[in-house]
Amino acid sequence: MKAADVRRKFLEFFKSKGHEVVASSSLVPSNDPTLLFAVAGMVQFKDVFTGIEKRSYTRAATSQKCVRAGGKQNDLDEVGKTARHHTFFEMLGNFSFGDYFKEDAIAYAWELLTEVYKIDKSRLVITVFGGDADEKLGADDEARAIWKRVTGLSDDRIIGLGKKDNFWAAGDVGPMGPCSEIHYFIDGAPKAWPTTDPATWKGWLEIWNLVFMQFERRTVGGPLFALPAPSIDTGAGLERVTSVVQGVTSNYDTDLFTGILAKAAQLSGKKYGANPDADTSMRVIADHARCTAFLIADGVFPDKTGRNYVLRRIFRRAVRHGKLLGIDKPFMHEVCKEVVAEMGAQYPELVERQTTITEVALEEEKRFRDTLDRGLKLLDEEFGALTKQGKKQVPGQTVFTLYDTFGFPDDLTEIIANERGFTVDKAGFDAEMAKAQERSKFSGSDQEAITSEIKAVAKELGATKFLGYEGRGTTGEGVVKAILVEGQRVQNAGNGAKVSLVFDQTPFYGESGGQIGDTGQVTAASATVRIDDTKKPAGDVHVLVGTVTKGSIAVGDKVSFAVDDERRERIRANHSATHLLHHALKHVLGNHVAQKGSLVAPDRLRFDFAHFSPMTEDQKRKVEDLVNDEIRRNKDSVIEVLPIEQAKQRGAVAMFGEKYGDQVRVVSIGGESIEFCGGTHVRRAGDIGMFKILSEAGVAQGVRRIEAVTGAGALDYLRKLEDELGKTGQRLKAQPFEVATRVEKMLDDQKALDREIEKLKQRLASGGGGRDLLAETVTIKGIKVLAASIEVDDAKVLRDTGDQLRDKLGSGVVVLAGTGGAEVKLVAMVTKDLVGKVQAGKLLAEVATMLGGRAGGKPEMAQGGGKDAAAVPQALDAARKWVEANA
Repeated sequence: MKAADVRRKFLEFFKSKGHEVVASSSLVPSNDPTLLFAVAGMVQFKDVFTGIEKRSYTRAATSQKCVRAGGKQNDLDEVGKTARHHTFFEMLGNFSFGDYFKEDAIAYAWELLTEVYKIDKSRLVITVFGGDADEKLGADDEARAIWKRVTGLSDDRIIGLGKKDNFWAAGDVGPMGPCSEIHYFIDGAPKAWPTTDPATWKGWLEIWNLVFMQFERRTVGGPLFALPAPSIDTGAGLERVTSVVQGVTSNYDTDLFTGILAKAAQLSGKKYGANPDADTSMRVIADHARCTAFLIADGVFPDKTGRNYVLRRIFRRAVRHGKLLGIDKPFMHEVCKEVVAEMGAQYPELVERQTTITEVALEEEKRFRDTLDRGLKLLDEEFGALTKQGKKQVPGQTVFTLYDTFGFPDDLTEIIANERGFTVDKAGFDAEMAKAQERSKFSGSDQEAITSEIKAVAKELGATKFLGYEGRGTTGEGVVKAILVEGQRVQNAGNGAKVSLVFDQTPFYGESGGQIGDTGQVTAASATVRIDDTKKPAGDVHVLVGTVTKGSIAVGDKVSFAVDDERRERIRANHSATHLLHHALKHVLGNHVAQKGSLVAPDRLRFDFAHFSPMTEDQKRKVEDLVNDEIRRNKDSVIEVLPIEQAKQRGAVAMFGEKYGDQVRVVSIGGESIEFCGGTHVRRAGDIGMFKILSEAGVAQGVRRIEAVTGAGALDYLRKLEDELGKTGQRLKAQPFEVATRVEKMLDDQKALDREIEKLKQRLASGGGGRDLLAETVTIKGIKVLAASIEVDDAKVLRDTGDQLRDKLGSGVVVLAGTGGAEVKLVAMVTKDLVGKVQAGKLLAEVATMLGGRAGGKPEMAQGGGKDAAAVPQALDAARKWVEANA
């Protein structure tokens, strides 16, 4: 049975049990600011478990892509060394949202494992939650009784363990509960059953975890609250289950990895299985290539912060192992291609974004190969310094610098140090690591942290009906459902209070999808509230943020809404322009272009996209022309709500990592642009007016940013340009379209003057001003020596003057001191026939020392400088004496 069959049979089994098969969500969580990555199948259902979000189904099954690599460095270093540590993995899971509970969850799991996958029952044991005094929770005797009834297993094969092993949560806050784990003995028939003693678990492999979601923790370290309806969240690692079904003891021996390992072996010229160290490196490469390909496909690019930095660490570790294998050129992009070939059928986003994956991987590896060499050089320098000091331990600060700046895992530094006879300060490294983790604690995604009060409001009231799609979408009526002042719920708020308001419905657009929130006014019978912003901090709840400017507003008040209409119109134009821009960029640069982020404001738009080099002026013009062509065509916008699969079939473009429901809003602007979008847009493309790019620049590796303006904003920009050009023309006494020609002529004239000035300086320096420098030449032991000072502060002029004087001497020594600046500049020249007797570098070093400076160079020519201009005459005299003494 192939891994694809294991995945397929899992989903088909639960579909037959009434479950909705749901596609994997992005690796970047859209609904949890406390997580770097999706770490389990339940992450995309967190809001469903807590009641904030409603779905059309109460049972679901998924194969969720997951990454766990943002924690301890030691966890990452285990990948490749063990049979089952991974950064990227797939989690098979079935879920119940207030539908079935422990009885069915246990029965389903046992049936699938023993009847569908045909796993030997005699090699299975179960663990259940044994209770926890701190949480004031008793043992899960209910689960134990169900397991006995469903499986027929004896009590000694159902082991009760504590919170550490059998209580599960996806993060510090959110839904959680006790769990039961199913374990498989990998070494044949078990001779004894495990107990609460950890030593008895050798050879046992956890293959499925059934979490009984009964609780929710709303704040970090806070108490547990009962969920409104007990639910089920299970997780079975595809890699582990496949290893059991295929009868192998390592996940890396399953067909999920064999093709990728074969690629790594081919690139390294080594055979997998022939050498333990090489095997470890190939396993690291295979695992990390999977993680790299999937993260880039979901819009995470290697960089310096947050989840981007996690990817950089993973990627660089793989490159280092490639170097250990002797791979001396970029290779990870080739292994990532193999990942796409192996897994693209299940995850089409890999195929869609293959160009992006390849280009980002290639560029990152080129950068790191330079960094890796610099890091090795730094380590060599450290060894040299320690040897001089008589020390044998590399400081923890150095180990951390190599890890943090150059991407060196501490174990690599330790290995290299040991080979050179040094140890490393592990405690010092750990201390530096702890400081860095404290400084860079992940504070969430770009979303603001959701307060418990807002979450409670969202859970109680559900989604706010948005009126902004109807008519002009800027007016309407509603009822106040909740008022928050300083994060606390209140029943009313008076004049001057800063409030957050939630209504049953509103035309105010909450900031999302790059479009900023609306502003305007809310009016009740006895109050007026100025709205300064609108947020969507929890699900589809719109929170209007503002200040009471008159009277007092209370829960239950009926209100009328007035969105700032002119501001909204500008936002509409800029938002629709981003769609046309996205389509134009794909047309001009290629289909690898994908939106990485945006800002849609009333005065401008900002669009971040995946691309690997600066755009040329010609490319920018073509993009502008395509967008403006669509604007002039003035086609009506078409907005539809479609099933997500139908929208994809129509070619609608989705944003990297965005979360979408079963029904999606599809927006068509102009003739060809079609995207998933929940924002507000123009009624026809001509309403945009005009589109003008202001700038294009890189903001991160593989990410470019365009800033642009539309409509009235574009007109304002053009008028500013016209004013500046007009003022410049007046200063130059030229017409606006003659400015460039006039400036070019002025620059040419300036260059000619500069050249003339340099010639005059050289003439003056070499005696053209009445002073005959050659007349100052003296003969010492048959050698012509010219040692003189000249008022020059330009090193190039001094050097050119020396060349001329040396050539005029034919055979001799020239020493010049330039005294025209704050410091003395020095040059010495010796003709080739004399370098056996006089060396310029040694001669000038003597002169520079007398002036409090330094000099160096070759036997024929040396340069230097000094600080003491008053000592120049004595220094030049010393030069003559040096020639006399050493020639």
